[in-house]
Amino acid sequence: MRRNILITGASSGLGEEMARQFAAKGHNLALTARREDRLKALQAELTAAYPDATVLIHPLDVNDHDAVFETFRTIDAELPLDRIIVNAGIGKGAPLGTGRFDANLITAQTNFTAVLAQAEAALELFRAKNNGHLVFISSVAAVRGMPKSVTTYAATKAAVATLAEGLRLELLGKPIKVSTIFPGYIRSELNEHVAKTPLIVDTVPGVRAMVAAIEAEKAKAFVPFWPWVPMARILEYAPLPLLKRMI
Repeated sequence: MRRNILITGASSGLGEEMARQFAAKGHNLALTARREDRLKALQAELTAAYPDATVLIHPLDVNDHDAVFETFRTIDAELPLDRIIVNAGIGKGAPLGTGRFDANLITAQTNFTAVLAQAEAALELFRAKNNGHLVFISSVAAVRGMPKSVTTYAATKAAVATLAEGLRLELLGKPIKVSTIFPGYIRSELNEHVAKTPLIVDTVPGVRAMVAAIEAEKAKAFVPFWPWVPMARILEYAPLPLLKRMI
């Protein structure tokens, strides 16, 4: 059992719910995010529900790359880490060429450059131990290019998946494991403004599928299985005119 887990972006959405579900399974947690007040509230909730668990919190902006390395090292000294879940990300974006380069830039920086920093910091720790489980949270949107406000977001998630694949190839057969999780449309703060659709999955069951895949240390997992495993196959091979009608 990977007992001690670090989750970035844990103050809301999928990261917050992963913290709840991993705590319920008996894991110790280190939680990071920018919003310290939200982290403190989650820490209080989890320690009340699971008094035997260790729940550390550290405020962290993953775009502060020096702070990423410092925070990961500090946490590992307090709670030797077995698993690190690179989850922090944002969903901003605008169609390219519409004057919102700022939104697309911060999405690219947060969802890929900051992920690279977290991967570097995590592997620095795991290479020293020759053990560990590094988990990347990508997205079903990584399967194909996406239009309009999702173009940059999808590109970053594809880059994350490719980064993880390269590491998995490098570390194949070694004690350091690498997983890529591709969540489908799971209800979270990133999409709370969207009306309920037939494909959206509520937060708790959606994250339950994520946690199960992570615990199984699957190399790649589209979650939840239904409808996102068959949907990913359709997205992968659909001709562009059909894809445009679908999305």
